[in-house]
Amino acid sequence: MKTVLKWVGLAVVCLMVIVIAALLIIPRFIDARHYREPLEKMVSEASGRPFSVGGDVSLSLFPWAGVSFSDLRLGNPAGFAEPDFVTVKAFDVRVKLLPLLSREVHVDRLVVSEPRAFLVKNKDGRVSYEFGSKAAADSKPPAPPPAGLPIQSLAVGEVSIVGGSIALIDHNAGTRHDLSDVNLGLKDVSLERPVQFSLSAAVNRKPVSVHGNFGPVGSNLGKGQVPLELTVEAAGQLKLLVKGTLENLLAGPRADLAIDVAEFSPRKLMAEFGQSPPATADPKTLERLAVKAAVKAGADTVSIRDGSLELDQSKLNFNLTAKEFSKPNLAFSLNLDQIDLDRYLPPPAEVNGPGAPSGAPVAAAGPKTDYGPLRKLVMDGSVKIGRLVVSKAKLQDVNLKLTARDGVLSIDPFDLKLYQGAAAGKTSVKFKGTQPVTEVALTADNVQANPLLKDLAGKDFIEGSATVRINLSMTGEDPARIKQTLNGTGRLDFADGAIVGVDLANMVRNVKTAFAGQAPSGPKPRTDFSELTVPFTIQNGVVSTPEAVLRSPLLRLQAAGNADLVRETLDFRVEPKLVGTIKGQGDEKNRAGVSVPILVSGSFSKPAFRPDLEGLAKGQLKGILPVPGAGGTPLQEKAGGLLKNILPGKK
Repeated sequence: MKTVLKWVGLAVVCLMVIVIAALLIIPRFIDARHYREPLEKMVSEASGRPFSVGGDVSLSLFPWAGVSFSDLRLGNPAGFAEPDFVTVKAFDVRVKLLPLLSREVHVDRLVVSEPRAFLVKNKDGRVSYEFGSKAAADSKPPAPPPAGLPIQSLAVGEVSIVGGSIALIDHNAGTRHDLSDVNLGLKDVSLERPVQFSLSAAVNRKPVSVHGNFGPVGSNLGKGQVPLELTVEAAGQLKLLVKGTLENLLAGPRADLAIDVAEFSPRKLMAEFGQSPPATADPKTLERLAVKAAVKAGADTVSIRDGSLELDQSKLNFNLTAKEFSKPNLAFSLNLDQIDLDRYLPPPAEVNGPGAPSGAPVAAAGPKTDYGPLRKLVMDGSVKIGRLVVSKAKLQDVNLKLTARDGVLSIDPFDLKLYQGAAAGKTSVKFKGTQPVTEVALTADNVQANPLLKDLAGKDFIEGSATVRINLSMTGEDPARIKQTLNGTGRLDFADGAIVGVDLANMVRNVKTAFAGQAPSGPKPRTDFSELTVPFTIQNGVVSTPEAVLRSPLLRLQAAGNADLVRETLDFRVEPKLVGTIKGQGDEKNRAGVSVPILVSGSFSKPAFRPDLEGLAKGQLKGILPVPGAGGTPLQEKAGGLLKNILPGKK
């Protein structure tokens, strides 16, 4: 019996020696290059692209089964200027054979040297990174997700990518961006313990790195949670921390992550990468940005909660949920303490140069806007802003409720405080036709008009507390089209104010002082009033008022006419009625005189005032002509008095 066991043991040893010898000797007698052509054919047929192995091919079987290639090239389809999609200088992998029988993968090393990828978009819209036929892919039923990993264990000594690069080329836009010096390293990879990884690259020769740890994954990858922690750093400016868990990685992956972007300067970061920061009215913007948020994401939903963003002097707290990405369906709440939007807008540009014609410029026809995404959008959000500056107007306590459904975007309601008063209203924009249709309803109470107009338009022409009621509708997206289609009604009421820059009481009193070119002296002329009421209608950009009324201690005034917003022209007639004196209110001056109607014409930028002498004469003649059977001043004396007051220089 012992002899039998001895010979069996000797036979096993001899067999092992023979197997090992065979594994060592066979690769010396097998020319792996003979398999190059079948390999090239197989990869080409599978990818639909040319594939070649230009360098050496080597094979080893003991103690590790290994294969190495050099000069690998996977080409682009016909029609691309770049011949290659991916090139690899060298590829080397070594795996233990016997553990594979037990579904255990032991990899000594997996090294890819100098891989280069060219991601190209042609002028015709085709991209180099799309494989196969999309129609064929869509016709196939989706494969069921794997239940778990097809292996029992994994042990990898080294995985590395050395000296890689990626080129992003867009021939349609004429741009190219290169990611160079790409290096990826993973060491001591296992399913049972955390895997440390590091990735580094250079963007425009500026360093970018990602490092951290992932796992342990465990053998049942499809069910458990996988911890993740990573740090992203860029050009010594940006530092991003991500910490959380990933779940169900093989079937419907989900993530629950905390994101923290440390304070940095977007302006400096863009400069480091050779990018020009956006031109802003204030060059000191975009100097400070920090972000924190908790993110949950799945295949069909992303939610951000407890988000905070600090930009320069502004701080925003926000929550956001997005689902049904094909629409998309958005819900959000934003709470911003303060922001001056004018600082972030482009610098003002001259619209009309010297000698340019007055009036609004006509916008050139641009590409047709695609409103399809807005028609599908579903949105439900709220916005609160403590202090807001926009177009130089200063607003406080702004509250907006935004919704979008069935191609209608609504802000309903909105309310805010401004210039010692308050405003509220609603607006909607319908994107159902070829042009958006906008409707606005606005009310405002006790708003101080003068500081508002000074800030908003740089105009100083009216003072007083304003009450506003406006309902408007308009069609189009450019200013010229909007003005042409503007329609609506409204009413403006001003109390205890003044019209600045014109003394209507003096104008209507006599022509000689108001219209004969006499230079005014003293303080800036003005017309004080206790009430000013302007009801109006708007039809296709023409504002009409049938009877605007001004009441003051010295003057009662009615005005009617049109203001053409399209041509920016004025056409009004002002009918005055003077009060003789305001004795008892501190004024003993005699204000009597001929009340001269005023015609207002010209443009918005250069209004012109002139007396309506024809209308005046007609009105005065009614008082001159004698009434049959009545006595009174002789006709000749009345006519002389009239001419004395009307004609300049007449004594």
